[in-house]
Amino acid sequence: MTRETWATRLGFILAAVGSAVGLGNIWRFPWQTAENGGSAFLVVYLGIVLLVGVPGLLGEFVIGRRAKKSPVGALRDLSGSKAWGVVGAFSVVTGISLLSFYSVVGGWIIRYLLESGAAVVGGSPAYFTNPGQYFGGVSAGVDAALYHLLFLGLTALIVFAGVRKGIELGTKIMMPAVLVLLAGLAAWAATQPNAAAGYAFFLRFDPSVITENFFAILGPAAGQALFTLSLGAGTMITYSSYLDEDRSLPFDGSAIAVLNTSVGVITGLVVFPLLFSQGVNPTETGTGPGALFVGLAGAFSQLPAGTLIATAFFAVVTLAALSSSISMLEIPVAFLVDEYGVSRKRAVTGMTALVAVTGTVCAFNPSIFGFVAGPLVNVLLTAGLAAFLLFVGWVMGREALEEFAAGAGEFSKSLGTPWLFAVGVVLPLFLVFTLLTHFGVDTTIGFWPTVGVAVVASAAAFLGLRQPNSVV
Repeated sequence: MTRETWATRLGFILAAVGSAVGLGNIWRFPWQTAENGGSAFLVVYLGIVLLVGVPGLLGEFVIGRRAKKSPVGALRDLSGSKAWGVVGAFSVVTGISLLSFYSVVGGWIIRYLLESGAAVVGGSPAYFTNPGQYFGGVSAGVDAALYHLLFLGLTALIVFAGVRKGIELGTKIMMPAVLVLLAGLAAWAATQPNAAAGYAFFLRFDPSVITENFFAILGPAAGQALFTLSLGAGTMITYSSYLDEDRSLPFDGSAIAVLNTSVGVITGLVVFPLLFSQGVNPTETGTGPGALFVGLAGAFSQLPAGTLIATAFFAVVTLAALSSSISMLEIPVAFLVDEYGVSRKRAVTGMTALVAVTGTVCAFNPSIFGFVAGPLVNVLLTAGLAAFLLFVGWVMGREALEEFAAGAGEFSKSLGTPWLFAVGVVLPLFLVFTLLTHFGVDTTIGFWPTVGVAVVASAAAFLGLRQPNSVV
């Protein structure tokens, strides 16, 4: 069976950006920012994207392009160890977990899109009257489950069409539309009353918030950074497995991270001014996952052409959501195609049926939805990325450096060795630390001396004892 590849470099970048952007930045980012200190969360998040996200992105690219397989086969074949194949299998679990809650949110968006579209010909959307009450009525139960299935069906159709005709073609249309509309909405939001208060909440940096709440912010910020960059689930390993050898991984990784982060910041410049313009405090209990829907629905209701604008907005957000959901479904699909020779049609059908069940559970139970969308995803992505980076640094070794340098310029090549040390030693320790803070482990008394010893010992082993291509 001939394995597909991306038709163009732009197609790969837009597909990866589409996977990264999606609802992670348009829906989850405002919600996480509001619940974790506003500008303080933004600063920690940006730092993690730069120092952890970009190197981690390159780590997954190196694995995927070198092996030309999905995470299970990639880790097993590059290491020669079935144990690493088991580690790769966790990416399949993560992908299914992600899509289980993500398709529910995608269903919410389609619900709003259809409600807006029906009102264009006359009247106004039902959510204009009482946005909070409307969201509460459609965000769980039978209504949420049905629209989750509709969104999942659309995702399956795109993945069924394959890499070039489905994923690449779709994201080439979706992503430019998302970027243009968000920029226009940000410009419009700046004209709304009390927008300055929204900017202050989002952008005015207060160091005391970080010093007092750093460990409480760290876990959610790391989870958000990894979620928005699609790291730790094996998505980027899968996407990069369709790459040719002549692409510069450092360039592609940097471009993807910049575009992704820009969308998150622009979304904040839309959502928070609109929330404050209506006198809504984004830190209030109950705003949470509904911030995008409640805040923007209320703002659209005040515009002369609010129904039309709302329809256009939710149409584009639907496209953004699909650009990410297809990457999540592609993880288990690629696993079945690569490892068991299952046809793409059967693989898509089987995985879609599975997520239809797990997503329906999330749709009917807000508590399960909140657990999967928050703590479970944060832990799975953080642990997954730590495992991938340890694999790159300690198992691939010089192979990773060769893949990093392939197609890259001389300056990028010079960064290879520092990058390998970072992904093999520094970043896994940081990710483990993040997991410990997430689980409430005491990281103050006696913790930092232990970290210091671990860094020194790991660095010594990495630099002096590790043999290239050894199996951990």
